[in-house]
Amino acid sequence: MEKETLFELAIEKVDAANAMDPRMWVYEGKSYPQELFFSEQHTKWVLELDADASEALLLASRTQHVCRWEIPRKSYPMDRTGYLTWRSDLKKFHAQRAGEILTQVGYGSEMVERVQALNLKKNMRKDTECQMLEDALCLTFMEHQFDDLIASTEEGKMIKIVQKTWGKMSEQGRERALQLDLSESALSVVKKALEAA
Repeated sequence: MEKETLFELAIEKVDAANAMDPRMWVYEGKSYPQELFFSEQHTKWVLELDADASEALLLASRTQHVCRWEIPRKSYPMDRTGYLTWRSDLKKFHAQRAGEILTQVGYGSEMVERVQALNLKKNMRKDTECQMLEDALCLTFMEHQFDDLIASTEEGKMIKIVQKTWGKMSEQGRERALQLDLSESALSVVKKALEAA
């Protein structure tokens, strides 16, 4: 039997951790542990943006939201400060958990630190891999979560969310976003957001 690579072992461990998510996501009639589904989508989008993506970028895409449910939004004040604190704490939590998993399977400090830097989105505008990871996250959101958010969010606020999302993406990411098979309501919000920008 062929020995598994460190990369394969790491992906197995991350997927096993994310498979513990008690929240379920339904896609095309099947239910998946939510973070397992989304971590796979992040990796899928990285590979669609760059078929030769580095090992570090692929690991970062898979660990970006690892075990996110363990720090729920409701455990912080339900205001903007609470939201920003939650997001900041999540990034640190994901980077820490990623580092633990990668170290467990045998990666050295150089790879661990690189993946954690990507998880923490350090130097996003100057680091092309970090930007690609952000594009993958935004594309996953637009492909799978956009309509649900539109249904529960006032249009003016939704337009601002789209403008912020657009501002985080590279030109390549924006081009791919416009190629998505979006619903009529999603296309309408995107059009209004871009016209108002």
